[in-house]
Amino acid sequence: MKQDGKVRGGRPWSFDRDAAIDTAMLLFWRHGYEGVPIGDLTKAIGVAPPSLYAAFGSKAGLYRRAVERYEEIRGILDAAAIRSAPSLPEAVRVLLTGAVTAVTQRQHERGCMISSGLVACHPDHAGLARDAAARREALRGRIVQALSPFAQGDRLEKLARHLAAVMQGISIQARDGVAPSELHDIVEEVAAGIAARSPQD
Repeated sequence: MKQDGKVRGGRPWSFDRDAAIDTAMLLFWRHGYEGVPIGDLTKAIGVAPPSLYAAFGSKAGLYRRAVERYEEIRGILDAAAIRSAPSLPEAVRVLLTGAVTAVTQRQHERGCMISSGLVACHPDHAGLARDAAARREALRGRIVQALSPFAQGDRLEKLARHLAAVMQGISIQARDGVAPSELHDIVEEVAAGIAARSPQD
C-alpha cells in the first residue's frame, strides 16, 4: 500500500515505504552498508534521493530500518523449539541448525546481516557499527534465555558466548560460499562437544 498522504520535511511519500525497506534490506544484506551507494538504493527503489531522504532521513536511517526488518523476518530464534528439546546438546543442535538455515536460504543473500554486518567500517559509520554490536549482544541474550532450562549461571553465560561466536563464524563461512552440508558438520561437532562435556544431560 502506498503511503502518499504522509509527509516528511514538506515532501509527500510517493512510494511504498515498506517495499522500499524490503528492497534496501536485500541490497544491504547482499553488499553491506558501505557497498551500497545511495544511487543504487534510489534506482532499485525507484525514487529520487530527496524522496528517500524525506522518508528515512538519511541512508543510515534507511539502513537501521532495513536491519529492523531483517530481525523481524530472519533474526528471530525459535525459542520454543529450543526450549522443548530433550537435552542441552539437542537444544544446541536446534539453535545452530536454525542458524544454518537462516544464512543459506537465499542464493544471493547469504550470511547473517547482523552477525556479519559492519564488523569493520569507516569511522564515519561508527554509530552504525555500535548498533550492530549491540544487536549481536542482544542475540546472545536471547540465546541465554532460550537455553536457560538446560544450564544456569556462569556456565550458561559462557555457553551462550561460545554459541554466538559459532553462529557468527557460520555466517561468515556462508557468505564465503561454504556448502550447507559443511556448515551442518560444524553443528554436529559443536553438539557432540557439548554432549561430551554434559554426560548428565
